[in-house]
Amino acid sequence: MKKDFFPRLMVCGTGSGCGKTTVTGAILQAFRQRGISLAPYKCGPDYIDPMFHREITGNVSVNLDGVFLSPEKMREIFAWHMEGKQAAVIEGVMGYYDGQGSSDRASSYDVARITGTPAVLVVRPGGTALSAAAMIQGYRDFRQPSMISGIILNDIREGMYAYYKEMIEAETGLKVYGFLPKSAEVALQSRHLGLVTVREQENLEKKLRMLGTMAEKYIDLDGLMALAESAGSLSYTEAFTEFKKTGDVRLAVAGDRAFCFYYADNLECLRRLGAELVFFSPLEDPGLPENIQGIYLGGGYPEVYAKKLSENTSMLTSMRRAAERKIPVLAECGGYMYLSQEIQDAEGKIWPMAGILGGRARMTESLGPFGYVRIQTQKESLIGNQAVPAHEFHYSMMEDEPEDFEIRKKTGRGWRGGAALPWLYGAYPHLYFYSCPEIPINFIQAMEAVKHDD
Repeated sequence: MKKDFFPRLMVCGTGSGCGKTTVTGAILQAFRQRGISLAPYKCGPDYIDPMFHREITGNVSVNLDGVFLSPEKMREIFAWHMEGKQAAVIEGVMGYYDGQGSSDRASSYDVARITGTPAVLVVRPGGTALSAAAMIQGYRDFRQPSMISGIILNDIREGMYAYYKEMIEAETGLKVYGFLPKSAEVALQSRHLGLVTVREQENLEKKLRMLGTMAEKYIDLDGLMALAESAGSLSYTEAFTEFKKTGDVRLAVAGDRAFCFYYADNLECLRRLGAELVFFSPLEDPGLPENIQGIYLGGGYPEVYAKKLSENTSMLTSMRRAAERKIPVLAECGGYMYLSQEIQDAEGKIWPMAGILGGRARMTESLGPFGYVRIQTQKESLIGNQAVPAHEFHYSMMEDEPEDFEIRKKTGRGWRGGAALPWLYGAYPHLYFYSCPEIPINFIQAMEAVKHDD
C-alpha cells in the first residue's frame, strides 16, 4: 500500500445544465496557461467531456466510475493518472448526489468521498435571492461529510456577484470562489448525445482562450489551488496489476469524427497486455492498416457520417475481408452500427454499411435503453460467457438484430441483443476492461491465435 499527497479538486454541479463543463473548461484552461501540468478526470461513463479536457490540458482524461470501479480500484486509477502531474481537476456528473438509480452510488459525491477530494459546487442562481443560499445549504448538509468546500456561480451579471457572494458566505459559511458571466461567445455546440465533439466544434481554440481569460478575471484561481492543496494524502496500491503482457500484436483502432468514444484506461489495458495500437479512419482511409491481428470499433457518431462511411467502399470491403479471415473484432455501439447491413439516418435515408452482421440501425427521436447494465451470453464469445458490467447510451435501435446477449438492468428489466462469436463482440453496450480483465485478455489471446495461424 502506498500513500501520497495529490493536490486535487472537483468541479460539481446542482444538476445537468448548470454549467459545470464550462466552468471546468475555464479552470483547466487558466491553470494550463499558468504552466501547471494537470491530470483531468470525469465522473461516470461520459466520453465527450474527457475529449475537451485532453484538448485543453494536453493530457488524456480518465473516467472515475463507481459502478465499474470498487473504491480501491478507483484510487488505483486516480493515482496512476497523477504520475508526473502537479494537480488534478475532476469534473462531476449530473447533480452532485445523482448516482445509479435513486442512490448516490457512482455520483460525483461518491467519487469525491472515495478519493478524498474537496468539491466546488457550480450554482446558477438566476431567478433566486436568499433561496440560493437555502439550496446550497441543502447540498452541503445532505450527506456528512459532504466534501463540498466552496461555490462558483455561473451565468450572473458582474454587478450581482458581490450581492450573491456576501449572502451565500454569510448564510452557509462556504467560500464563493468567483463566477462566470453569461457569454454566447464561449457556448459549446450540442447534439443528441451531448456536446459536439472536439473535432467538430467551431472556433474551439478561440473559445477556450476566452474561457481562460474569463477565469483569470472572475475566478479566484489562487484560492482554488490552495483548496486543492488542502486535500489529504491518498492511500492506494499499484494499478493494472492484472494486466501483464500476454501477447505481441497489432490492433487497429478506429479513431476519427465518426468513431471516437474510448475509455483511456481501456486502451492502456490493451497496451499493457501487449497490443500496439494502430489508429485508422473508417471515414478517410482506403482500408485497414497492414499486418493487424484485431480491430476495435468504438462508439461515436456513425449516423452523422453515414453517407461518407457508406461511400468509402474500399474500407467496407477491407472490413468484410477481415471478417472472412475471422480477425477478432470488438465493436461497441457506433462500431456495432457500422458492422450492420445499413444505417437509416435521422432524415430517413438508408446507407449500406459493412454487412458483417444482420440488422438495420435506425435513428430514433428518444434514447433507447440506457444506463448501466450487465450482459451475458451462453455462446462461445470473444468476451467470454460471464456476466459483465457495461453501459448503454444511444438514439438508435437495431431492427432484426442478433440476440446473442441477455442484457439486464439493476431494476430487473431485461432484453436481448448483440452478436457473440468466438472472434467477435458486436452490441450496443460499452465495455469497461478494468472491471473485467478477462475481456481484454481474451481479446489479446484471440489476436495471438490469428497471428500464429497466418
